[in-house]
Amino acid sequence: MSGSPAPDPDGFDSLLALVNDASARRTRDEPAAPYDQEADGRTGDAPQATGDDRTAAPRPSAGEPAGTAWPPEYGPEPPGQATPPPARSGGAPRPHETRDGDTPGRASAAAASHGQCGARRHGSAVTGWAEAVRVAGRAGQAVRERTAAVRPPLELPPAEALGLVLARPLAALTDLPPFDTSAMDGWAVAGPGPWRVRPDGVLAGQSGEALADGEAVPIATGARVPRDVTAVIRSEHGRLDAHGGLHPEREVVHGQDIRPRAQECRTGDTLLPAGSAVTPAVLGLAAAAGYDTLAVHARPTVDLFVLGDELLTRGLPRDGLIRDALGPMLPHWLREAGAEVRTVERLGDRPDALAEAVAASEADLVVTTGGTAAGPVDFVHPTLERLGADLLVDGVAVRPGHPMLLARTAPGQHLVGLPGNPLAAVCGLLTLVVPLLRGLAGAPLRQGAAAGHTPGSGAVPDVYETRRVQLSSDPLVATAPPGPDAAAPTAVLDAPVQGHPSDTRLVPVRVDAGWARPLSFGGPAMLRGVATADALAVVVPGGAEAGHPVELLALPWAGGGGGFT
Repeated sequence: MSGSPAPDPDGFDSLLALVNDASARRTRDEPAAPYDQEADGRTGDAPQATGDDRTAAPRPSAGEPAGTAWPPEYGPEPPGQATPPPARSGGAPRPHETRDGDTPGRASAAAASHGQCGARRHGSAVTGWAEAVRVAGRAGQAVRERTAAVRPPLELPPAEALGLVLARPLAALTDLPPFDTSAMDGWAVAGPGPWRVRPDGVLAGQSGEALADGEAVPIATGARVPRDVTAVIRSEHGRLDAHGGLHPEREVVHGQDIRPRAQECRTGDTLLPAGSAVTPAVLGLAAAAGYDTLAVHARPTVDLFVLGDELLTRGLPRDGLIRDALGPMLPHWLREAGAEVRTVERLGDRPDALAEAVAASEADLVVTTGGTAAGPVDFVHPTLERLGADLLVDGVAVRPGHPMLLARTAPGQHLVGLPGNPLAAVCGLLTLVVPLLRGLAGAPLRQGAAAGHTPGSGAVPDVYETRRVQLSSDPLVATAPPGPDAAAPTAVLDAPVQGHPSDTRLVPVRVDAGWARPLSFGGPAMLRGVATADALAVVVPGGAEAGHPVELLALPWAGGGGGFT
């Protein structure tokens, strides 16, 4: 890489050094008996795998190393020698590089704007799941920090800011409440009783006259308390006699049922930090605090390119063709994750079309589906090489979804390659896309104890801010802002879950009253399980027994609404 490294005030160089060191140390373990993910996905409670009979084996590949490379705009590159893309045997091009009338010149012209070097990689092993999540989040945050001068915050009316992220702290513009108010309907009284009730009342929005000792006036909840008032007596705690006198039914305490001025906050108090999600409650708080507009970060933009000649958009599967599940699903999921989806385009299996589409994209994030493994028409890796992309994550130790990747395709732009299998793509979305979008949008990326977990540990990394999970009985409060110190939600498994010997598993679960029930049909090509799930449970390598707590990644429809909540 050329150019002097930029300073890294956030310490991201040490974070990526951790990723690369762990990746270099890690070897992929495979069981003596093959792990049957499809069978595991159907049953959900297959016998737990043991770690005693594991044998080390390298990651299956098409002869290309996996790992990460780091662009200079994100700070100094960690120590370690980058491995260049391997030369192709005999110098012959891959068969799928030119098809259906595409010409290499078209892609080459597109690649010229991105540079001519191959996709750069670090290390020789896949990235652990927790590390992959953190790398994606910090990559998005680094872009936002380095483009802040040219992408200033938006000033939007509160209703238009819903689901976005505060770009500045929300400081109170007034005391709350701005004056002493009545907490109840009843009577405002002055001095000891009994009291003579004045005929005029005080309603919300009115200012009553000062009371003399021995006087009372009817008052509504929220109304400004007149001067010299001793207390408010609730309607059910007072009695009027035939002469209009007010008598208390119980002891009257000075200041009772009066909300004093500035009880909630004083002018200038910080109500919410920058990076907090704008929820409906935040809209109400901002309005009460005097705001007519809110400073928020713009939604990250996404272009979605669906790959695969075998996909149908209508009708029943036939002659080896299948229905496209990702094209209808992902745009809405991306919007739920807070993105502005600008383009959804079906490119089939045309490498040059993908290269041109990526080169022409001006979105913050490009998402592709399929083509990330090593099959005969899996051309995402060769396309990234032709575009001179930097691979930040090339394979993740997670099942399903391990062929996912994250690359930097241009300054300020990233590409996430999702696997083509539907549930594997969902896992890739939660692992790489959601944290990247959070970083781009200014949502907080927490740095806590989980930062030191080893690859494939399965622990939910602190960067991952999941949603509120509204369950069928009890709510589980997740790590939605404004709670940068909040913990990820957990539940207790009510059945054992088979684990992969060395990789994290993400398993669809239904959660009720703090118990997580693993669902059947959790194989990489299946959506039947996740369609009825509240969350994906993070299952550590080796599996988990019934009664074991697991951390949860909540799904958008389980509560919280859209955006970064």
